[in-house]
Amino acid sequence: MKILLPIALAALVAATAAVAHEDHDKPRFGGVVAEAGHYQAELVARSDTLSIHVSEHGTPLPTAGGSARLTLLAGGKKTEVTLVPAGNNRFEAKGSFDIKGAKVVAALNVPGKPPKTLRFTLDDSPARH
Repeated sequence: MKILLPIALAALVAATAAVAHEDHDKPRFGGVVAEAGHYQAELVARSDTLSIHVSEHGTPLPTAGGSARLTLLAGGKKTEVTLVPAGNNRFEAKGSFDIKGAKVVAALNVPGKPPKTLRFTLDDSPARH
């Protein structure tokens, strides 16, 4: 019995970690997810707002004091966008953005973590508000 309990606990921990890892690539905010090392970021792109939600192994990372920059490539144009911390684990920019079919490169600087670069591809559907 003493041997079975540690084995059962180890199996439970391993199963929980596997399920948590499966959720890394699933959008939680209606966006597109990318991973870089331990980081996961979800880009939520609207024609008037761009936001990135940042987590590490599924745990939200505070963005206060950090910075983010997006490079949007769409319709033969290159647009640079600076995002600012917008509470909890989110960076955000407001404006007018051409996002239909865009390729996006995000450069993230989260306090206490190494800088990361992530790539996203947005679909060709019309921009939503």
